[in-house]
Amino acid sequence: MPSYSHLNSPDSKAARHHSIRRHLSVKLIDRLLSTPFIGSMTSSSLAAPDMASSSMTVRLAKYLAQTGLCSRRTATRYIRDGFITIDGRLANHIDTVTLIESSNGTTSKELLLFDGIKVEGIEPKQYWMLNKSVGTDCRLLPNDPDSLLHLLPTSPRLYPVGRLDKDSRGLLLLTNDGYLTQRLMHPDFGHTKNYRVRVDKPFDDLFLQEMAQGVSYRDVTTLPCKMKRLDDDKFEIVLTQGLNRQIRRMSQSLGYKVIDLKRVEIQNLRLDDLNEGEMRELTVEEVKRLKKE
Repeated sequence: MPSYSHLNSPDSKAARHHSIRRHLSVKLIDRLLSTPFIGSMTSSSLAAPDMASSSMTVRLAKYLAQTGLCSRRTATRYIRDGFITIDGRLANHIDTVTLIESSNGTTSKELLLFDGIKVEGIEPKQYWMLNKSVGTDCRLLPNDPDSLLHLLPTSPRLYPVGRLDKDSRGLLLLTNDGYLTQRLMHPDFGHTKNYRVRVDKPFDDLFLQEMAQGVSYRDVTTLPCKMKRLDDDKFEIVLTQGLNRQIRRMSQSLGYKVIDLKRVEIQNLRLDDLNEGEMRELTVEEVKRLKKE
């Protein structure tokens, strides 16, 4: 994964670039969600054309979005603002690129640079799970030693589906499939996430009932959820939404402090016996089930 640390210099141009760097590292997965086309691409649909036929070309902005650099809308802005060069010249909106196959997947025949850094090609879709440890920050921040970014391989380039806060642990899905990410994160699809939680003191059945009905805090009221007692101070909760620090804030509003929070399941994907801090690739069957639901 390329480094954008050179965008931090104090001059005005670098300050503008630093804003883009933050967008790429912190909000990249959110931008991917706005590009359903990414998830629909397959290695077969991007296969190199028969050399006897004309080469396959795509619009530059669309290709940049397919690489995971940014969304198509943001790519258009980068082209407009002069951040993209193609074969040594400034790119424009009518440019196209020619797709070719390489050992690293599908890439462009032309040399594309984003602010002087080579734009990598389109990798085949990858699906992994990580058993995240407490202390790992899910934001992709190159300068943060606790960032998830430093645990991920440079290839394939993977992005988290949602986040677990730094104080939480457990199952984190990693992929470069923007379409699947959108389906799993969008509340309209009602996908479930299962957590096991320990609080700072024993709770009664009223606590379980109030949590299950939905809790109001700040300016939100959470959706109804499933609750199950596991111990005097431990419960299992199944959510279909993913508000920031939702379980912690729900518990706090009812007078309890979460001292341990572990996600054990996303839809039908279970953490099982994967060791903390380790990651593995999903099986073909696991991916099929995720895509089907």
